[in-house]
This record gives sequence, C-alpha cells and structure tokens, in this order.
Amino acid sequence: MEIVELTHIPNALSLFGLDGLKSLALIVGGSFNCKTMNVKPKRIILIVLFGLALIAGAAAFLFFRFARPIGSGPAGPAIARESFSQPWSSRQIMLVGLGDSVTAGFGARKGYSYFDRLVKNPADEFPELNSICLSAIFPKLSFTNLSVSGSTSAEVAARQLNLFPTNDASVFGIVVMTTGGNDLIHNYGRTPPREEAMYGATWEQAQPWVDNYGSRLEETISQIKSHFPGGCEIFVANIFDPTDGIGDAERAGLPAWNEATKILDAYNDVIQRCATLHPEVHLIDMHNAFLGHGIHCTQFWREHYDRHDPHYWFFDNLEDPNERGYDVIRRLFLVEMAKTQSRLK
Repeated sequence: MEIVELTHIPNALSLFGLDGLKSLALIVGGSFNCKTMNVKPKRIILIVLFGLALIAGAAAFLFFRFARPIGSGPAGPAIARESFSQPWSSRQIMLVGLGDSVTAGFGARKGYSYFDRLVKNPADEFPELNSICLSAIFPKLSFTNLSVSGSTSAEVAARQLNLFPTNDASVFGIVVMTTGGNDLIHNYGRTPPREEAMYGATWEQAQPWVDNYGSRLEETISQIKSHFPGGCEIFVANIFDPTDGIGDAERAGLPAWNEATKILDAYNDVIQRCATLHPEVHLIDMHNAFLGHGIHCTQFWREHYDRHDPHYWFFDNLEDPNERGYDVIRRLFLVEMAKTQSRLK
C-alpha cells in the first residue's frame, strides 16, 4: 500500500472530492457529518463574549471584595481659613495627647499623625491648610503626647496621667484623646473575652464592662481637670468602625463577632454622654466620618458609600488610620476647636 506523504494530503483530498471524503471517512472508521466542518461565526462570537463576561465578572468580584484603594490628596472636611487667621489667645497653652495608638500616630510618618499636624503643618502641607494649626493661633503653645499604642482605657488614667505634673494656674490646657478602641478589639479573638479585651463578647457579657468604661472615662476627665487649675478644654474622639457599620470583621481576617456593632455603639454612647455632661468635654465624631472608608469603601451599593472619595482610610492593621485618615482626624479636631474658639480665648 502506498503511503501518501503529509505534505501531499491537501492535493490528495482535492482529488477525492466531497463524495471521496465521505468514502474516506467511512474507510477510516467513522460516519462523516459535514455540519461539523462548518462552525457558525455567530456561535464563536457568543463563546468569546461569554468568556469575556466571565473574566469581567471575576475581576469585578475580586475588586469589590478585596480592593482597598487609598487614594491621594486631602481628605476630610474643609476648614474655614478665617477662623485661624489671627491668634486666639496670648495665654500659655499646653496641648496634651492621651490615649491609644490613634493619638500616638501608629502607621504614620513622623510629622503626619493627627497630633503632629495639630501642632504644626508638615513641609508638604496641602495649600488650603498652610498655617492652619495650633502653633499659628497660640503663640505660647507647648505640647506633649503621652499616648501609648496598645493602651486600654484604664491605662490612660493609671499610667499616662500619672506622668503629667499639675500645671500652674496660668496655663490653659487643650487635651486631645482617643480611648476605648483597644478595649473592644483586644485580644482579636485569640483569648476568651474579658474586660478591656472584649473581642467576641456577647451583649450580656459586655454590659457591665460598658458601664465600667463609663466610670473610667469619668475618672479620667476628673483627673485631667485636676491637672489644669487654670482651666482646660478636652476633645475626645469616639471609636470608628472599619467594617463600615456592617460588623463583618471576618472579611478582614478576624474571627466573626456577631454583636460587635451593638457593643461598639454602646461604647460610643458612653463617650457621647460624657461630652453632654461636661461643658469642657467635646465630642469628635470620628465614627461617622470614617463610615464608607473601611473595608467596604469600593462597594457603591452600600449605605455609607462616599462617591466623592471612595477610598480606604485605615492602615494595614485595620485598627489605625493611614496618613489620609490622620488628615481627616486632624481636620475634625480643628473644626471642633474652632466652634469653641470663644472658650479657648
């Protein structure tokens, strides 16, 4: 039997013709269906479009579930320059930072935490905020930051204020504080929940701990005032929620905590009541400002989605701000301080 070389197959087939092809197919051992030789272009297009849709759907799923773009540029509320155009007071002013890693500036470069930016503007400050800082309005400003990363609410009074001497009556105090967040997030579900390490607690467990937090906060406020016989104003930030009010911390790699949002709200209610009870205590609403800028920041269907700035304001560790977040907090404090300008004079 003669073997036809591969290079001659096209010519051989042309000799067979269509009937010859059918006969050849039968000889080789199968029935021949000429329809299979004719794949319709429309079907190819549909297959390609379906594949593209699958790829686009997978990309969208990954983006909306995992992407946390930080963005760039200024973040947070605008500040009226006229409020900071001239000195507020000629008194000796002492700025004191108390609390946890948010006030300590964890995750920010030196000079870019909210406390540092309250004191003075960084070299590359946004033009609209140049000269808007406490150094510009208080010629006799001194400052100290006693906050410690990882500290709980009990440690503010027990360890931080004990390091701070009582001031002369000629000194007026401005105190900025963030406290309570570590009471909630510690110990990240690695240990059974307990007071000041409440992660995973039920509401029944947490209720007496929330009440005790209120007592500790009142004691802290009392101690602060005792250190400033010449008077002081105290600005206390409430606690933000990196889950944007949804309470699904498991999406960020932490264990599920069903009653996290309820207990967080109870802590924030304590801070709100404290600010209401004391005229010298002012609430910085960090919680509401950060909604829409946590782990769901890209999800446009969420209640708190911010279409003007759909970006992530938290650091890699989830519990602290990134530098844009610190810019926001600095602005929140300055806005509230401007409201109390007459008291600070």
